[in-house]
Amino acid sequence: MLDQGAPPHNGHPAAPLSPGVAARLMRRKPVERLVAEGGQGEGGSLRRSLGLWQLTMISIGATLGTGIFVVLGEAVPKAGPAVTLSFVIAGLTALFSALSYAELAGAIPVSGSSYSYAYATMGELIAWVCGWCLMLEYGVSVAAVAVGWGEYLNELLDGTIGVTIPAALSAPPGDGGVFNLPALIVVLLAMAFLMGGARESARANTIMVVVKIGALVLFCAIGVQGFRSGNYENFMPLGMAGVSAAGATLFFSYIGFDAASTAGEEAKNAQRDLPRAILLSLAVITALYVLVAAVAVGAKPWQHFTDSEAALAQIMREVTGQSFWGTLLAFCAVIAIASVVLTVLYGQTRILFAMARDGLVPKAFARVSPKTGTPRTNTVIVSLFCGVLAAAVPLGQLADATSIGTLFAFALVNVAVVVLRRTRPDMPRTFRVPLSPVLPAVGLAFCLWMMGSLSTVTWVVFGVWMAVGLVFYFLYGYRRSRLAAPAAPETK
Repeated sequence: MLDQGAPPHNGHPAAPLSPGVAARLMRRKPVERLVAEGGQGEGGSLRRSLGLWQLTMISIGATLGTGIFVVLGEAVPKAGPAVTLSFVIAGLTALFSALSYAELAGAIPVSGSSYSYAYATMGELIAWVCGWCLMLEYGVSVAAVAVGWGEYLNELLDGTIGVTIPAALSAPPGDGGVFNLPALIVVLLAMAFLMGGARESARANTIMVVVKIGALVLFCAIGVQGFRSGNYENFMPLGMAGVSAAGATLFFSYIGFDAASTAGEEAKNAQRDLPRAILLSLAVITALYVLVAAVAVGAKPWQHFTDSEAALAQIMREVTGQSFWGTLLAFCAVIAIASVVLTVLYGQTRILFAMARDGLVPKAFARVSPKTGTPRTNTVIVSLFCGVLAAAVPLGQLADATSIGTLFAFALVNVAVVVLRRTRPDMPRTFRVPLSPVLPAVGLAFCLWMMGSLSTVTWVVFGVWMAVGLVFYFLYGYRRSRLAAPAAPETK
């Protein structure tokens, strides 16, 4: 066999053999390189301006409200009064994954979230798959939540000035409308905030989070007055299958607790604050979800829950017999859901920022404005895409598609934390998952179980989404990856 270093017959030195396809697909990006490139974009850098309080509020803002204000009306008919148990199961699934997120966020404090963690541990192809799932998690959930915002906006308008936006302009096709204009509007408003800068967006989000927590506490204080123990007599009418199905749908409610991890390159002390923000936000969210769900089912028989995205406002009106409280809750919900749109849209833009910096998506997504320190082009493109999606696709389809993408990404995070423990055992970590690898394995099992509870249609949509992503990767990212460049250092 000819030696690779021997000169060919023409007298010129032989060109080095390019790595095989498999080697390129499995090439890992060194942790040190990930961290060193933190904040660097095309034409500017992200600014470190966020502390523990702002990071925690980002996670709560991205999560709290989605399930309670929007998806509760869909989950109760699946599980009955046991929807409270569904929230607990979904919360446990999120908790196991949150522990893994906390360890990786402290060890690899960058904007890419689980995409970057996968790149450092399992290679480029798996990282791409994870990043593509995150686009489903963040981008589609922005659209899904924006759909619910329109429902509460109509409740508010009806209770204050006695008019509503016509169904043709307030619901997507398939739900009785032609174009959901309010959903598009709230996404564009969030885009305007994000383009002003991370610190300014964080301030607006903090105000909105305080409003939404106050709204949920108010709901519990008033809703408990209509509590009837008889509503819990047949606790699990649809069996454990119903509880599982509702839990899979309600997992959508926990999407966003990992949003703090997307702010890794804008945090003042990322290694210390990111793990704390992730775990603290999840504890607050789970407690409020279970409490509100318990009061809601106690105040209204589960059979009477409709497929309405404004279920809590309706319960307030029915319990008090007055429109004022329902209108007040609708106002708070309009603010609350807007904060979800704002923070989840933020997370999506930062993940695309990291992927663009690695060359896997166009460089335009990594272009940073020197004036505001934000990826403005990225923000505009993502906002327009999500806004049109929200205006044209029904909520239920969006929520389930988001859940399966998130569960898959979380499953990869649980694997990544174990892989990094084995490959880099001495690397500094500000938080460590207890009982590893047992708890990450339990988190992985929970994710796979809940994925199995989703409908066949959701799996088909997921399969098509993944196929499209792989086609894009092999046509674009595979060839343009910065790790594929000759000068890129190899990892073994």
